[in-house]
Amino acid sequence: MGGIKPVVLLGAAVVIAIMITLLIYSSIQKSIGSKAPPLQTQPIAVATIDLNWGTVIVKEMVKMEPYLKSSIPGGAYTEMNSLIGRVVISPIKSNEPFFESRLAAQNIKTGGVAAIIGSRKRAVTVRVDKVIGVAGFVHPGNRVDVLVTMAKGKDAEPFTKTVLENILVLASGPERETAKGKEQQPATVDVITLEVTPEEAERLSLSAIQGKMQMALRGLTDAEDVLTKGVSIPALLTSYSEPGSMAGVRAKKNRAVSAGKPVQAGTKVFVVELIQGGKVTTKKFEEAK
Repeated sequence: MGGIKPVVLLGAAVVIAIMITLLIYSSIQKSIGSKAPPLQTQPIAVATIDLNWGTVIVKEMVKMEPYLKSSIPGGAYTEMNSLIGRVVISPIKSNEPFFESRLAAQNIKTGGVAAIIGSRKRAVTVRVDKVIGVAGFVHPGNRVDVLVTMAKGKDAEPFTKTVLENILVLASGPERETAKGKEQQPATVDVITLEVTPEEAERLSLSAIQGKMQMALRGLTDAEDVLTKGVSIPALLTSYSEPGSMAGVRAKKNRAVSAGKPVQAGTKVFVVELIQGGKVTTKKFEEAK
């Protein structure tokens, strides 16, 4: 009997300790719960899918999601009816809130490229191939320089010049071209739509008709204008050449030949491969003895 008494006392002490612990924990929880105010939320309008610029908003593109009132961004919409029929002018990602800065003016109800053209600007679409279009890396919002290669006369040497700089790309992608003939299927042609001034539109149109265009993609932070002299074949062949080198001598003689000087009999012929975009052509140059 003497050995049972300590065990009973130990058990009673454990039970009392557990009860005290539970009482203290419950008191602490009540204290914390009474001090923390309930979190207040407010529904705001967010996109259900990714929206590109030029999109006219319909009811299925908008949903209401609860946000903490203290964390709601300024300019967010707290109801969706005023968004219906508005035009997106800046891409909006899925579950991203709508803001007035991402939408066109309320009086603009027609979507497409016309909704995002700046004041006193024009949208001009040009057909390109994968090489001219920088292998598919040109996307809406990018900026490009436009280079054109053409010859002034029938026998003149080709000349390449940058004719437009820092031009905004409004849209890019394929379009369907109807092929001639009943058995032929419609072909896919890549096009790029650029935002230009009326004067730049004239230069772009002439370049597309009279020469071969090339797009040069600009960095996102590069807005500097660069003045260039253009390049001809003789100037191209002297690039990275030491003074008195054969390339320099040949280029000088080529310029003399292109200027209309007669070529003497028994001349040597030099063959040069010229790469223009994705096209490789061969040029022959004669050197007088």
